[in-house]
Amino acid sequence: MQFWLVALLLVCNAAQAQTPARELKTQKKVLLLMGTRFELVAVSEDEQQANEAIEAGITEIQRIEALISEWQPTSQTSAINRSAGGMPVSVDEELYELIRRSLRISELTGGAFDISWAAADKVWKFDGSMKEMPSQETVKNSIRHIGYHKIQLIPETHSVFLKEEGMKIGFGAIGKGYAANRARDLMRRMGIQSGVVNAAGDLITWGKQADGQPWYIGIADPADKEKVFSWLTADHTAVVTSGSYEKYAEINGKRYGHIIDPRTGYPVSGLKSVTIICPDAELADALATAVFVLGKEEGLYLVNQLKGVECLLVTDENEMVTSDQLHLHYYKNKPASAKAPIPAKTSKI
Repeated sequence: MQFWLVALLLVCNAAQAQTPARELKTQKKVLLLMGTRFELVAVSEDEQQANEAIEAGITEIQRIEALISEWQPTSQTSAINRSAGGMPVSVDEELYELIRRSLRISELTGGAFDISWAAADKVWKFDGSMKEMPSQETVKNSIRHIGYHKIQLIPETHSVFLKEEGMKIGFGAIGKGYAANRARDLMRRMGIQSGVVNAAGDLITWGKQADGQPWYIGIADPADKEKVFSWLTADHTAVVTSGSYEKYAEINGKRYGHIIDPRTGYPVSGLKSVTIICPDAELADALATAVFVLGKEEGLYLVNQLKGVECLLVTDENEMVTSDQLHLHYYKNKPASAKAPIPAKTSKI
């Protein structure tokens, strides 16, 4: 399932910042990882320390990709998929636990989030070529092997079993958040007290910018992705934004967004944008998917039951709705302290 992420990360220009006690420097690197744009930022007095931490974070993300990628034939995830309907596959504890947490989120959301969505046949096309609705039978067949309850975990052997031949799991709606968490943890252990890991818009921050200002996250306007309509300040916070307004199919004058409900096989409607804010990038990544599928009422109800989780929703009618404890700051222009914008408006798979 593909989503367009439209968060905007603003990083102050450390070279111009005036710090009262010590000079902190900001190092960053942008590159392609896990098939999409990653940006790693480290703030430190020691330039070499910052760069070494960034490289270690990159290596960690590459290691995770080799473990969880459904596209790499050598990954343990691919081994699970090849054995669907046949026999359980013993996997590393790390992957086993990621699958276990994914299933818990599936249960929490009633299947609105489901890693077995990877088995869906490609019925819908959002490249402008689709002009007719698929038949009900075609849509029904496309989801015949989807169902998180068909994923069996065997704790004694750390094994995973997909009960039906043709089943497949994939971590497109949670994997980048997990990778961002792990890279952040590694960089912090290496002494980086402030930084950002931005996984194609699934971003997590810690500490503050080099001049002592918080990290500013701009939420893009669904009507104009180049404009920011609200700002969040982030400290030890993950922010994930998903939107359905850039990729769609237009059939008989009606627009169908590219986000599919794994329970029905049909595109969801009702929301243009979902932003999840919480301390954990993995959870935020998964909930952004789930809330989009659940819709305004159910999605808000779910988020308001979760401690430490907030959301900002924009409906198809351009109504902006927030969870109970989320407070936004509005600026006609960007905050004065946000000097050097770094866009993060790439897609994630």
